[in-house]
Amino acid sequence: MQGFPDRGGTPDLAQLQSTMHAIELACTSIQMHMNPAAAEATILSLSQSRQPYQACKFILENSQVANARFQAASAIRDAAIREWGYLTSDDKINLISFCLGFVMQHANSPEGYVQAKVSSVAAQLLKRGWLDFTTAEKEAFFNQVNQAVSGIHGVDVQYTGINFLESLVSEFSLSTSSAMGLPREFHEECRKSLEMNYLKTFYCWARDAALSVTNRITESDSAIPEVKACTAALRLMVQILNWDFVCNSSGGATSTSIFQVGGRQASDSPKRSECNLVQPGPAWRDILVTSGHIGWLLNLYSALRQKFSCEGYWLDCPIAVSARKLIVQFCSLTGTIFPSDNAQMHEHHLLQLLSGIIQWIDPPDAVSKAIESGKSESEMLDGCRTLLSIATVATPSIFDQLLKSIRPFGTLTLLSTLMGEVVKILMTNNSEEEAWSWEARDILLDAWTALLVPLDRNGGNELLLPEGKNAAANLFALIVEAELKAAAASAFKDDADSDYLQASISAMDERLSSYALIGRAAIDATIPLLSRLFSERFTRLNQGRGIVDLTETLEELYSLLLITGHVIADEGEGETPLVPNAVQTHFSYVVEADKHPVIILFSSIIRFSEQSLDPEMRQSVFSPRLMESIIWFLARWSCTYLMPPEENRDMNSRKVLLGFFGQHNQGKPVLDIIVRISLTALVSYPGEKDLQALTCFQLLHTLVRQKHICLHIVALDSWHDLANAFANEKSLLLLNTAHQRSLAQTLVRSASGIRNSESANQYVRDLMGHMARYLVELSSKSDFKVVAQRPDIILSVSCLLERLRGASSASEPRTQKAIYELGFSVMNPVLVLLEVYKHESAVIYLLLKFVVAWVDGQISYLEAQETAVVVNFCMSLLQLYSSHNIGKISLSLSSSLLSEAKTEKYKDLRALLQLLSNLCSKDLVDFSSESIDTQGTNISQVVYFGLHIVTPLISLDLLKYPKLCYDYFSLLSHMLEVYPETVAQLDSESFCRVVASLDFGLHHQDTEIIDMCLRSLRALASYHYGETRAGKAGLGSHATGVTDPSGNLQEGIFSRFLHSLLQLLLFEDYSPDLVSSAADALLPLMLCEQGVYQRLANELIERQSIPALKSRLVNALQSLTGTNQLSTTLDRKNYQIFRKNLNKFLIDVRGFLRTM
Repeated sequence: MQGFPDRGGTPDLAQLQSTMHAIELACTSIQMHMNPAAAEATILSLSQSRQPYQACKFILENSQVANARFQAASAIRDAAIREWGYLTSDDKINLISFCLGFVMQHANSPEGYVQAKVSSVAAQLLKRGWLDFTTAEKEAFFNQVNQAVSGIHGVDVQYTGINFLESLVSEFSLSTSSAMGLPREFHEECRKSLEMNYLKTFYCWARDAALSVTNRITESDSAIPEVKACTAALRLMVQILNWDFVCNSSGGATSTSIFQVGGRQASDSPKRSECNLVQPGPAWRDILVTSGHIGWLLNLYSALRQKFSCEGYWLDCPIAVSARKLIVQFCSLTGTIFPSDNAQMHEHHLLQLLSGIIQWIDPPDAVSKAIESGKSESEMLDGCRTLLSIATVATPSIFDQLLKSIRPFGTLTLLSTLMGEVVKILMTNNSEEEAWSWEARDILLDAWTALLVPLDRNGGNELLLPEGKNAAANLFALIVEAELKAAAASAFKDDADSDYLQASISAMDERLSSYALIGRAAIDATIPLLSRLFSERFTRLNQGRGIVDLTETLEELYSLLLITGHVIADEGEGETPLVPNAVQTHFSYVVEADKHPVIILFSSIIRFSEQSLDPEMRQSVFSPRLMESIIWFLARWSCTYLMPPEENRDMNSRKVLLGFFGQHNQGKPVLDIIVRISLTALVSYPGEKDLQALTCFQLLHTLVRQKHICLHIVALDSWHDLANAFANEKSLLLLNTAHQRSLAQTLVRSASGIRNSESANQYVRDLMGHMARYLVELSSKSDFKVVAQRPDIILSVSCLLERLRGASSASEPRTQKAIYELGFSVMNPVLVLLEVYKHESAVIYLLLKFVVAWVDGQISYLEAQETAVVVNFCMSLLQLYSSHNIGKISLSLSSSLLSEAKTEKYKDLRALLQLLSNLCSKDLVDFSSESIDTQGTNISQVVYFGLHIVTPLISLDLLKYPKLCYDYFSLLSHMLEVYPETVAQLDSESFCRVVASLDFGLHHQDTEIIDMCLRSLRALASYHYGETRAGKAGLGSHATGVTDPSGNLQEGIFSRFLHSLLQLLLFEDYSPDLVSSAADALLPLMLCEQGVYQRLANELIERQSIPALKSRLVNALQSLTGTNQLSTTLDRKNYQIFRKNLNKFLIDVRGFLRTM
């Protein structure tokens, strides 16, 4: 279906009408669900036909079917982008002019989606030619648009012109641009050009358009067309201020220190609400700050708000929503747009905005009452967002001072009162999850976070003023009251009805972290408050035990422990957290431990927790849920306060606080209590997986992570009781296998506290030795194959394998010898287990993961002889696994069983790949005293052999699992990049598998996989080219051709991939991010196969039938290899030159080559 094959001839009206009717019929068929496949094929043929522009224009101008016009516009876009390279300059300009003219002429059309599509096509085509068009050509387009936006052709045309600018700005923004098959550099250059030369102009046009209709809107008593144009103008201004500005000539480093340059979007601060900073630079100052623009905007909204105050729906009208969004954006204005020597300008800017929006949120009680009575909450929420924006760009002191010039209180007091009102609403309507108060709470919490995170970090250099502290204290007290009320209310609800009960500690962490910042801001009041609340509940428990139902009190204690844990300590994941600055710097007047408020609070919680060791108290008070909160609190607390490594403190208060729980004071007794509580949690609460997980993964892990604590913990009788229970008692065998693995890791890791290396190794042997002996004895029994399938034996073997894996993962130099002996002693049993349990996928997986962990911890330390033993063991394991084809998938399985079988095999194979990767690390990190070559061990050959064993088990279906696919290609690309010379030693079958894998990866959907394959090709081709230039064989026969398993001669690897890579770059879809990697692979491939490249280039030229395009292709191919002083060396400079050449080549020819 070619609408007008001969661009120079007269249109065939009958053919145009036939095309239009066919498209109309196809669109109608799709709507009626009649033969949709054929209809879609018809529509697709229009966009894929050569130069369908005449037919598309005809459809747009004459069709009465809106969908047909939509499809015609889409076809213009697709064809023009594809054929851009050989369209004449006049063709390109005419297409854009036609689209612009069409939307202007049909500005009053009721089919808005057709208008939007044509407008979008015009924007995309203008961008496609942006770097080609002259300034005069661009100005001609924009003069037409400016006339429309100014309103001289009427409101409808004005609205259409603004919508076109919206489409254009969206198209030039990197985050919303359309794919054009061009490198990222093209999009970057277009974006930068628009920002520097036109973006500010577009904003001024939008501002002037809104100004031109403001009076008519405010004076009219009914809806008028100008409202639509004004709304569009406001929306365009919001869009432009959302632009990711980079052309900021003055940078941000010299801005005033009073305001936060670039805002504060700390990665570790809990953020729920989005706050995009606006940083356009000094060039925008006259437009946005000093022109009175903000005053006009606030006055417009205020006038309309007052005029329609009785119309409840108005707050959600598009013009109101757009105006408020723009106001919120202005609150986020920051950076070098404000001069560094005039801090008052930014302060005045924020004060002006705050004065305009204060009526949206103040007084808070009246605002919330109106919302609860049916008023829209949208204005109030936007008011909260303005506070968040201001809090993000201003320091706490400036933020608080802003409101004092127009109110008798500061902004922090308003923020506290407003959030307090929201919390009260939440207390009343706790069950309504989607209520506006939930969203308001999250926004306001983020405002507090933005203010208090820097304050919490900087050591309190800028403390809150008394009024601000008082506001934070009142709010925190209200928050705690609300949380306790929610906890008490949940006590007698069914789990299914109680969100509070269902919420895990981790799920509540984000909210509680924000609460903690507020509490720390008023720490003087927070700590006594928490102490009083704990004391009241402890008293209630002691008085009511055995007399009244204590469920409510227990739930309140659960909540209090979580809140307190967040206030007094930061999360310790990944590093040892410091004592929060607020806790360190306050209470400096206290020098006696028994009077220190923080120590009093900690001591009362620890004493209460210790009561869980009493069986009677445990039975009546310490429920599993309460124990979870105790374990969690002790883990978080001990990470910061238990035996801190620094003993010398600058401040008396800090010295008292940290010294009290130090190793020379109460640290050891408290550590002993914590260990005994841990053992109780593991033994006395069978089946409580959440409690056991917290104990194993958090509390015990926290204790042994710090070596100075390990020095003391290994000397405790309680720790030896735990180790003895682990080694000898059956009660801990009932734990989840993952928990047993973690416990083994923890116990072995504690050996770092044993100073003598031999004693540390003996500790590990005593702890784990009998488990290894049990496996040896079990596997050597004559009837093992018979009893092995018993459930109790399978469970026992699984537990032991997980324990061995945990111990292996805790290996370190001090205990490496014992753990090597442990693994060495079970080598043969492991192979026996692999044979016996070949049909028990769960056991096989645990076995493989143990071997992976053991090799990972040992390989770098092993001497040459030990390395040879481990390598031989791994090869035996791989061969045995492969010989049984364990996890082989039967096509006769049902779909659900087939899926399960694939998943099991995926997990096994991923473990085997990790094993090979661990072996690889021996060549990278080796602490042995002699080279492994002395034993004839070559790691690269071993890993290639391992790949030879594993690769046949990895089907294309299994490579659809992302993690397995990534691990496989990560290992393969590492091997090909680091050991390319080993490829030459592979037999033809193994080499064919490598080639097939690279071919598969090169056409993968994941760009990371493709990138790894491209790096592999670069490494192989570079190696071969360098070797052959030096007169060596390189990859030898693999480079010239190989025989596949069927006996067919295949072309050489470089010839094959040169063809594949050119095919990908010129004719297929791919991410622009891959162009640089592709260039780095293509250059050495071309140098290795210069004759093949010349043949492929000649074929491309011969296939081009249009003389002008043939000439253009010839020139482009010559420029690819003949410009910018490209040479035949493979150094860094040459790679950079070729990347630049390839980018230009693709821009020049890819469009018209894809039409061939």
